[in-house]
Amino acid sequence: MTLILSNADVGNLLTMPECLAALEEAYEELAHGRGVSRQRSDSIVRTTREDALYSLKSMDGVIGKLGVGAVRINSDIVTWPKFGNNMRRVKVPAAPNQRYTGLVLLFSSETGEPLAIMPDGVMQRIRVGAANGLGVKYMARANAKSIGILGSGWQAGTQLTAACAVRTIETIRCFSPNKENREKFSAEMTEILGIEVVPVDSPEAAVRGADIAMCASNTVDNIFFEHYLEPGMMVSSIKRPEIAAPVIRRADRVVVHTQQGKPMLVASEGLDVPEHGEDKGWGSMAEIDFTKMPTLPEMIVGKCTGRGSDEEITVFLNNLGLGYQFAAAGAVVYRKAKEQGVGHELPTDWFTEDVHP
Repeated sequence: MTLILSNADVGNLLTMPECLAALEEAYEELAHGRGVSRQRSDSIVRTTREDALYSLKSMDGVIGKLGVGAVRINSDIVTWPKFGNNMRRVKVPAAPNQRYTGLVLLFSSETGEPLAIMPDGVMQRIRVGAANGLGVKYMARANAKSIGILGSGWQAGTQLTAACAVRTIETIRCFSPNKENREKFSAEMTEILGIEVVPVDSPEAAVRGADIAMCASNTVDNIFFEHYLEPGMMVSSIKRPEIAAPVIRRADRVVVHTQQGKPMLVASEGLDVPEHGEDKGWGSMAEIDFTKMPTLPEMIVGKCTGRGSDEEITVFLNNLGLGYQFAAAGAVVYRKAKEQGVGHELPTDWFTEDVHP
């Protein structure tokens, strides 16, 4: 039987500590060449909407040790509105009943059968948080106690949850351009974490004096700049354009999620994709050679060091997500769902065939 799970199921089954542990183990496999991860691909065409484009995104990975492979697929209507001086990448819930379309398909690497199908939304949020949490674990000072976070949206909450799982955090300050959003987010996260999250009126006020500076936005433009840096600070980013290139050049140590600098991008002829512009989105940090930078999996197995002293400035750049992460997190969710009898079972024959493909 193939298990069908909901976002609510995933949220109830996958805790941040479990995701941190699962990714850490999976990254060890990847660093030693026993795991396989394919570069993300984006296929983009016009839609009937003048302000939007259609993007079909996919990524996958296989972890032999866990006996699973996973594919993550997103079918998105994407817009790029401006908020103040910054452009953002915003998905539109254009599917029936104002919904988004994103799926994780989990397969057995022993039989090839589909083990589970689930939405990607909650899982992708937790796995991004966990990846950056591992960056904090290996690159922040051991005595780090304060966080300044830029962003108060969907991704920001798990960034704080993960950081607090690997460090004893005492103070958190939050800035985002929308005052109402940052105040609501700060109140919610204060209750969740048991640590006061203080909303502030500027990015400088958020990151000044912070041991850990975290970026968690959907921006296509830079939001963290060189003059924010302080000795001993660890900077964490969930996407490539958040951090200005001079930050990378000034930092003492920089580790990236993957040496794949950007997705495989395929667009219809003559299409102008806003986030592909110079110094925006995937056009940012054009002068940085990602293929020569150490990666998170390499750092976890000791092929590189995340911090050499308390005075160093370190940066973890989660420059590109991996389908491999969904295999690791998906394996945890599937195991616990089967143990607890969670989800709906459908005949596997519905998703397999007796004709040679």
